[in-house]
Amino acid sequence: MEPFSRRIFLKVSGAAAITPAATGAAAATATAARNQAAPGAQQASGAARPYRFLSAGEAAFIEPAVDRLIPPDAVGPSAREAGVPAYIDQQLAGAWGAGERLYRSGPWHQGSASQGYQLPFTPAEMFRNALRGVGLELQRENKSFDKLDGPAQDAYLTHLQNGTHELEGVPANTFFESLLSMTIEGYFSDPAYGGNRGMAAWSMIGFPGAYGNYYELVDRHGIAFNVPPRSLAEDAQGHVHELQVMGAAPAARKGAR
Repeated sequence: MEPFSRRIFLKVSGAAAITPAATGAAAATATAARNQAAPGAQQASGAARPYRFLSAGEAAFIEPAVDRLIPPDAVGPSAREAGVPAYIDQQLAGAWGAGERLYRSGPWHQGSASQGYQLPFTPAEMFRNALRGVGLELQRENKSFDKLDGPAQDAYLTHLQNGTHELEGVPANTFFESLLSMTIEGYFSDPAYGGNRGMAAWSMIGFPGAYGNYYELVDRHGIAFNVPPRSLAEDAQGHVHELQVMGAAPAARKGAR
């Protein structure tokens, strides 16, 4: 799919999901003004940290892969620029990755698409197995995903998207759909969870974020809410404090390569 079309899809789908009240241009202007007033905000929300779940080899696939799913352009940043790999890592290292709210007692039968996730793996196990399978699959062809050019990376991701083969017990298309879903989540989520660095995705679609008090606007209709985006974990100085994940990340890393 042509990159700009992907960007338009993400812009429309993100806007539909969170119903922004302001225009993207107005919000972006307001964000720029706030970042000038509080120069530490952008750096605080995008501060680099070591991965808790992803190994170096796994990150070498995830980082360029998410950039092919949401590439950079004039409308907004790429997934990697927006911190999506950090979001994925944080989710896999925490309670969601451990499957704390998943029913996992079987029976394990092939389910229909409407029944959702049907594998016996936790999300962390599913990603770990699939990423190991991806590495082995590429190794057999003497290839490394991060060394491929853009069109070749797109071709391999399409191969996963349409694939019925298994990656260490994980259907290739199931892994692709999970990766795509988490990429979109990380791109548009609150930066407290590691993604949406600098709230650039919110500025792109005009979403104001987590404002808790609209009292003075309750009786005013048909007006634009032109304010800079705000994170639920933002302090008075505009710094976003990333939420700490809960979960046994060291145990989840067993078997990583």
